[in-house]
Amino acid sequence: MDWDLTPLLTDPGAWAALITLIVMEVVLGIDNLIFISILTNKLPEHQRHSARRIGIGLALVMRLGLLSTIAIIVTLTAPIFDLGVTGAPDSHGVPSFETAFSWRDLILIAGGLFLVWKATKEIHHNVDPTPTQHVLNKKAVVVNNFGTTIFQIILLDLVFSIDSILTAVGMTDHVAIMVIAVIVAVTVMLLAADPVGDFIHKNPTVVMLALGFLLMIGMVLIAEGFGVHVPKGYIYAAMAFSALVEGLNIMSRNAAKKRLAEKTPQGDGHA
Repeated sequence: MDWDLTPLLTDPGAWAALITLIVMEVVLGIDNLIFISILTNKLPEHQRHSARRIGIGLALVMRLGLLSTIAIIVTLTAPIFDLGVTGAPDSHGVPSFETAFSWRDLILIAGGLFLVWKATKEIHHNVDPTPTQHVLNKKAVVVNNFGTTIFQIILLDLVFSIDSILTAVGMTDHVAIMVIAVIVAVTVMLLAADPVGDFIHKNPTVVMLALGFLLMIGMVLIAEGFGVHVPKGYIYAAMAFSALVEGLNIMSRNAAKKRLAEKTPQGDGHA
């Protein structure tokens, strides 16, 4: 692994790798940003901004920290145990899933299970007509919610950071390029955090769509952990299409509200 920045000054291929890696890191950061937005929107309004900044700041710290231990990170893909069985081979003779697990596999499976559990819990909370109320001290609840939110963000930051760094390692050998790409991608997340979070908060149907995304991402992480490769392009294409459809629904609802407001009598000013 090379920390030298010289290739960016002399090699056009290094710039191509940097641009490609930045795009990849931004796309991978969408998952992280959606999760942070869902969690922080449950906090009191005055705490959301700081929680988002802390969560994204921790994501940057973790990514840079993992890059500083790149020699250790690349060993996470080495198998640590094997159950000795494989799934039925496909038409090319490749097993449908593997049972030789690395630390990366275990982290992805744990992160996927956590995402599935969290998304399912949030969906239940949103559709439950009689949510359970706890009689607790209000200040204690707020502190606990903030601390719990940050803790959950840290857990998923770790999973997404490892996936992000291993993706970067597979694209270039220049650590300096990885560092620049990570800093740019996290900066984009930082700038988008409040607009994305506020948009999700103002549109309840978007909340359910985002939770559906988290369920899908969780299942993909579990599948990746079991050696079943799911092309990311299909996942993000499905997410983009769903977001486009929901965007059209929002525009339709807003147009209907505007037409209704125009038809509603405003009064002629007479008593």
